[in-house]
Amino acid sequence: MRRYLSKVEKNAPRYLDRTIAVLEKEVWQQTDCLDCANCCKTMTPTYTNKDIKRIAAHLKMTPNDFRTKWLKQERGGDRDWMNKTEPCQFLDPKTHFCSIYEVRPADCAGFPHLSKKFKDFGHIHKQNVEYCPATYRLVEKMREGLVGVGS
Repeated sequence: MRRYLSKVEKNAPRYLDRTIAVLEKEVWQQTDCLDCANCCKTMTPTYTNKDIKRIAAHLKMTPNDFRTKWLKQERGGDRDWMNKTEPCQFLDPKTHFCSIYEVRPADCAGFPHLSKKFKDFGHIHKQNVEYCPATYRLVEKMREGLVGVGS
């Protein structure tokens, strides 16, 4: 699947984003995130400063206390704020419900980012295809429906 996505990145059809938008609707008819929660079990979102302030206020904590208790800063690179643990500390393992759903990080709210422009998020799809059934289904449908792109 990753190899296929790399080929699409190198030779993307003009109509790719429109096609993905149509395929995404089909994917969400077949996918219920609560049946899975792999993203919460195996990945960590990045937290923006805005996310940290919003979630900390929701939990009646200061942003600094929230960072100290729940987050770590990525080494090198952008030094993003991420969960200290996996699975996510806010995931109920039995119900797959998020205890901070209404104030969850923007990264979680947008996951798996299927509707974003492919040229900007193709590399993200390559990461997510291994963990996210919705991303996997989208790539399967792309392979079936994109004429002229090698599989």
